[in-house]
Amino acid sequence: MAGDARSDQRVEPLLDGSDVGVAIVCARFNDLVTLRLLEGARRGLRTAGVPDANVSVAWVPGAFELPLAAKAHAEQGADAVVCLGAVIRGETTHYDLVAGESARGIQRVQLETGVPVMFGVLTTEDLAQALARSEGPGEHNVGEECGLGAVEMVGLLRALKARMD
Repeated sequence: MAGDARSDQRVEPLLDGSDVGVAIVCARFNDLVTLRLLEGARRGLRTAGVPDANVSVAWVPGAFELPLAAKAHAEQGADAVVCLGAVIRGETTHYDLVAGESARGIQRVQLETGVPVMFGVLTTEDLAQALARSEGPGEHNVGEECGLGAVEMVGLLRALKARMD
């Protein structure tokens, strides 16, 4: 609430992924980058306590196909889905179409299914920017952030549901 002193304080999420099932959907296009994002996502999920056995990985051709695979996983019982891709600007408007529709589709999946779907699609001007956002352990990796965010969102939704019950 506005004016509430508690709202001004940073609250760290409680990350308990011990009973969370996560699907990772990863684009093959720009796999130099997406493989790094995938390793980051796995690292984030392990940090949050998600057992490796509770993580599945599916590959799709590119970022445009991420929403359909994410929806299939969400409808088949995944607690969360992490979408990983890399759209790097080129000389045509293809970049704008793929980046925008991928983002729109991923958002739509989570709103339609009620399952958290994390947007780990890099949209960068060049390969150097994409590599900088997919670094190894201890560095900036959007995939790792998405793994942690997936567990956080599952916990939040479960807590909200428990309040309603």
